[in-house]
Amino acid sequence: MANHRMGRTTEDIKRELTAIFRELKDPRVTEVFLSIVRVEVTYDLSYCTVFVSALEGLDKAKGACKGLDSASGYIRRELGHRLKLRHVPSLIFTATDSIEYSAEISRILNSLDIKESEDAEDNTP
Repeated sequence: MANHRMGRTTEDIKRELTAIFRELKDPRVTEVFLSIVRVEVTYDLSYCTVFVSALEGLDKAKGACKGLDSASGYIRRELGHRLKLRHVPSLIFTATDSIEYSAEISRILNSLDIKESEDAEDNTP
């Protein structure tokens, strides 16, 4: 039962952080297309690690994480107002390149020269 509650709390935090990111005015955050990839919360809700990815690449994501770190007090306060938690976790922002990685895989798959008619002929009995 506790695992279900923790998953629900994690999803609530992710949803509210997405909304709070849109309201920030720091140019390091607003000029980058950010996406929250994953949120991990410790069992006692003391720490929350937010994995952030940028479409522009890992360097932009790291710059955005610096902006998010400087605004972490405001973000934490807003999170506390929006979610009724007994204890609002300390936020740790970590940059990841998962969006850039998946876009590269998509480009590679789209560049393959596979014809659909050959696949259809191979699958017929």
